[in-house]
Amino acid sequence: MSAASFLRRLLGRPRAGVGQNTQHLVSLCEALLGERGEVSGAALARQALTAYQGLDERSREEFFDILAKEFAPSPEAVGRAADAYRYDPTPQNLIQLQEIVDSARQELFRRLNMATGGTAALVEMRRQVLRGLKAHPAWSAIDADLLHLFRSWFNRGFLRLERIDWRTPAIVLEKLIEYEAVHAVQGWRDLRRRLEGDRRCFAYFHPQLRDEPLIFIEVALTRGISAQVQPLLDITSPVAAPALADCAIFYSITNCQEGLRGISFGNLLIKQVAEDLKGEFPQLRNFATLSPIPGFRRWLDSAEARVRLSVGPTAEQRFALLAAIAQPGWHTGEVPEALQKLLMRLCAWYLLHAKQGAEPLDPVARFHLGNGAALERLNWLGDTSESGMTRSAGMMVNYLYRLDEVERNHERYFADGTVAASRAVEKLARKSPLAAAEVKRTEA
Repeated sequence: MSAASFLRRLLGRPRAGVGQNTQHLVSLCEALLGERGEVSGAALARQALTAYQGLDERSREEFFDILAKEFAPSPEAVGRAADAYRYDPTPQNLIQLQEIVDSARQELFRRLNMATGGTAALVEMRRQVLRGLKAHPAWSAIDADLLHLFRSWFNRGFLRLERIDWRTPAIVLEKLIEYEAVHAVQGWRDLRRRLEGDRRCFAYFHPQLRDEPLIFIEVALTRGISAQVQPLLDITSPVAAPALADCAIFYSITNCQEGLRGISFGNLLIKQVAEDLKGEFPQLRNFATLSPIPGFRRWLDSAEARVRLSVGPTAEQRFALLAAIAQPGWHTGEVPEALQKLLMRLCAWYLLHAKQGAEPLDPVARFHLGNGAALERLNWLGDTSESGMTRSAGMMVNYLYRLDEVERNHERYFADGTVAASRAVEKLARKSPLAAAEVKRTEA
């Protein structure tokens, strides 16, 4: 590159409607792409990230628009390379096509990653891109490039599993309180109870995100498979002897980094934690979750479910029963047995048969069943917190991880959509009025 062209690149091309701060950042990015020296490249990367972090919201949107449009591969160049490979599929032509499709944007992100704190800054950048994606569909190209890179940078080989306990640095413990997404931590006393002798907490960390957990899992060591979460969260509960436990209950799993959405850590984490716990406590027989059913109430109120429920002579009675759960505190008094049976059967049907494409509609079910767990048991009023009642009428579910069956269940799930479930759950689903409605619809 000549000195004149380098200066033109460094000073940047004037862009109509683009603020000075955005223009300066784009100039730094263009200069970074033209830099060949490692030391000077790292210095430019630091300057570019500093400039990016100083942008206000409008300037950031301008920058993302430019990234999406001007740092993309040339359509003409891609077309020529694709034609060359189509008519002469040699390794050399394939390499040429891959190099051209590998956008300047991806190379820019690789170079920004040379700066100290570059990985964390890029994860934060993707978080901001994801939040604006609905309003700016063109940013999907930025998202795709970052996700492509992150899947390499955050693969299992780079992660370290750590147990979190009361001796863990306070900065990490504070992050657990901040990030917990399933059962909110009510202060330090609550957190300490979750880390005592009959509890375990594990997290994945990445060497470039110091003191930032990527995902963490909370475990209770219990006698028997737990059916209710409130006793597990009771800060006044006595600490049991872990050596007497025969079950490990995974009662909370939290992904911490929104910018890493779409990168699966949970399946690796659960399996590794189960193996580690089995090594520490050989007497453990069951590894199970106590999971929320976050989509159940929303599905129950959907037009599709309402139409299905309206089939049959007892439809009016069903709707009258279900009307009760719209009232706050409906579960605190005497609940009609008919309502309990109806909700349990509907929930079983929802978990087994309500679909999003070929997979279960419920996101937690997709996660655990895809990992190779089996749907073991529904628990009536397993979570009576406000969120538990709002999301799932208080019901929770145990997914059972049988270590010798996980791989088989996983393969069958993705091969033909088979949901591994206990006979008890299948029986509940068969007794659901929706099962009868489906038979009538098919016969018609």
